[in-house]
Amino acid sequence: MKRCLLIAPLLVAGCNLAPPYHRPATVPIPPSFKEAPGWIVGTPNDTAARGEWWRLFDDPVLDSLEAKVVVTNQNVAEARAAYEAARALVIVQRSALFPTVTGSVNASHSGHIFPTTSNSNSSGTGGSTTGSGATGTGATGSNFALDIGATWEPDLWGKLGNAVTQARANAQASAGDLENATLSARGELATDYVELRGIDGQRVLLDATITDYQKSLTITINKYNAGTVAHSDVFQAQTSLENAIASRQDLDRQRAILEHAIAMLAGENPSTFSIAATIWNPVVPSIPGVVPATLLERRPDIAAAERRVAAANANIGIQRAAYFPQVTLSGDAGTSGSRLGQLFSAATSVWSLGLSGLMTLLDFGARRGQVLQARAQYEEAVATYRETVLTAFQQVEDNLAATRILAGVTASQAAAATAATRAEAITTNQYAGGIVDYTEVVVARNAALSARQTQIQAVVNQQTAVIALIQAIGGNWG
Repeated sequence: MKRCLLIAPLLVAGCNLAPPYHRPATVPIPPSFKEAPGWIVGTPNDTAARGEWWRLFDDPVLDSLEAKVVVTNQNVAEARAAYEAARALVIVQRSALFPTVTGSVNASHSGHIFPTTSNSNSSGTGGSTTGSGATGTGATGSNFALDIGATWEPDLWGKLGNAVTQARANAQASAGDLENATLSARGELATDYVELRGIDGQRVLLDATITDYQKSLTITINKYNAGTVAHSDVFQAQTSLENAIASRQDLDRQRAILEHAIAMLAGENPSTFSIAATIWNPVVPSIPGVVPATLLERRPDIAAAERRVAAANANIGIQRAAYFPQVTLSGDAGTSGSRLGQLFSAATSVWSLGLSGLMTLLDFGARRGQVLQARAQYEEAVATYRETVLTAFQQVEDNLAATRILAGVTASQAAAATAATRAEAITTNQYAGGIVDYTEVVVARNAALSARQTQIQAVVNQQTAVIALIQAIGGNWG
C-alpha cells in the first residue's frame, strides 16, 4: 500500500501530448473595406437594441414575427438541442478525470437439514413386528456483506484532459452554430417579409391601374360606337386591361408563397397563418458600420469554425496518447458478518489495492494512421476557418456595394417613375384631343406602369441588401 501511495503522485502529474494551440492566421486584415473606405464603428440609436436589428425597419408586425423565431423555429430548435447535447458531453468527458466508485450490499439467509433414524420392536399374540422411521434436525444462519470499490485512470498522457478540451471547444462551436442558425432564420424571415410588403405595394398599384384601364376601355368602346376610333383601339385597351389583371393575379400567387415561407420560419402552420395586407410604407435603415478587424469577433460562423480548429488540435493529443500504456488504479474494501453489527468490525473487513497497465504491442500502423488522420483533420478545420473568414469579407464587400449602388438606383427609378407618369398623362390628353393614336397611349401607359413597379422593387432590393449586410457583419455592431 505504501508503494502505491508513492507512485500515485507521479501518475497524477502526467503530460499533454496535444500541440500548443494558437488561433490560425487568416488573410491580412485591411484597414478598411474597399467598397466603403470611410466605414467606421457607429453606435445605434437608443430605440434599437444592438441585437434586435429588425426594429430598425419600424414595423410592429415584423417585430412580433422575429420574436417567434427563437421560440418556435424548428431549425433553431434543432441547433439548440445540438448545443445542449454538446454541453452534456463536456460533463461526461470531465467525469472521466475522477475515480468511479461502486458499492454493493448483499444479505442472505440459509438453513441445513440433517436426517436421523429410529427403530422400535413390539410383540404380541401371534408374532412380532419391527419398524423404522426418519426424522430431522435443522440449522439456519444469516450472512451480510458490504463492498465498496473504486477505479481510476490517471491522465498520464493528457488523453482525458484533451477529451475535455475537445468537448468544450465543440460545445462552443455548437453555440456559434445556434447563434448562426438564429441569425440566418431571422434574416430570411425579414427578407421574405419586406418582399411581401413590396408585393402589397404593387397590388395597390395594379388595383388602381386596373380601375383606370377599365375606365379607358369603357371610353374607347363608346368612341368606337360613335365611329370616332378604330376597332383596334378597343382591342388594345382590352389587351392592356387583361394583362394588368393577369399581373395582379400573379402577385397573389407570389404573396401566398412568401406568406407560407414566413409561417415556416416563425414555426407556424401555413394552413392557419396569415399576414393582413397593409399600406406599403417602406423604411430603409441606415446601418452603423464596423471596421474589418471586429468582423472576426462578431460573426458566429467564424467563431464556430475557429472553435472546431481548437477541437481538432486537442484530438491530435488524444490520438498520440494511444502510443503509451493505459494505467488503471483500483481499490476495494469489504466487510461481512452474520449480524449487521459485525459489518463494521475490523475482524470481518478485507481490502485490496491494485494497479494494472495495458499497452498495444503491435497494431501494424493503426495508431500512426489515427495520428496522421487527426493532423489532416486539423488542417481541414484550419482551411475551413480561413475560407469562412474570406467568405465573410466577400459578403460584406458585396452588400456594402449593393447598399451604396442601390441607393442611387432607387433615386433614379423614382425619377423615372415620375417622368413616365407625366408622359402617360400628356399622351392620354393628346389622344383625347385626336393628336396621337391609341398605340402611343398603350406604350406610355405600359412604360409608366413598369417604371412604378420597378421603383417599388428597387426599394425592396435596397431593404434586402441592408438585411444581407446585417447578416454579413454578424447582426451586432458598435
